[in-house]
Amino acid sequence: MTLHEDATDVLTRWTPPDAEQAALREHYLRYLTDHADGMWRSSRPEHLTASALVVDASQGRVLLTLHRLVGRWLQLGGHCEPGDTTLAGAALREATEESGLSDLKISAEPLQLSRHLLEAGGCSGAYHLDVQYLVTATAGTDYVVSEESHDLAWFDVAALPADLDHSVAELVGRL
Repeated sequence: MTLHEDATDVLTRWTPPDAEQAALREHYLRYLTDHADGMWRSSRPEHLTASALVVDASQGRVLLTLHRLVGRWLQLGGHCEPGDTTLAGAALREATEESGLSDLKISAEPLQLSRHLLEAGGCSGAYHLDVQYLVTATAGTDYVVSEESHDLAWFDVAALPADLDHSVAELVGRL
């Protein structure tokens, strides 16, 4: 199964939690039907991405990155790469690369979809069709700040940073 086929299968089987998410799912599926290259950053005007909301459920907190290009606190994640075979695998790879955390556990299904315009970097002017997963971290594991971040930090779910992107607040709200 190709990554494109996996994405189509995951989105087809996923039960959206509300009408807005159902509409986004249909948009993603139409895009994949019309764009054989829809999984890759070169696809325009949109492309699918995979991200992870990393949680330490034992302490009620989430790991966020102060993204180097965006300059805001976001969940971990990014573009699919040629070695990725599943959306969940891409999200897990991104979470591991960007945090240095090991023994992460990813949910079987997406938590949320988020379509957003990129205003910085090599994809400026394109839309990310982000498929967002829940990832659970093992307690006591130390993170490592990657080149893609100014910083990483654990935040209590009830005390998120003031400059948090609204889509990340919605994502955390789905916990």
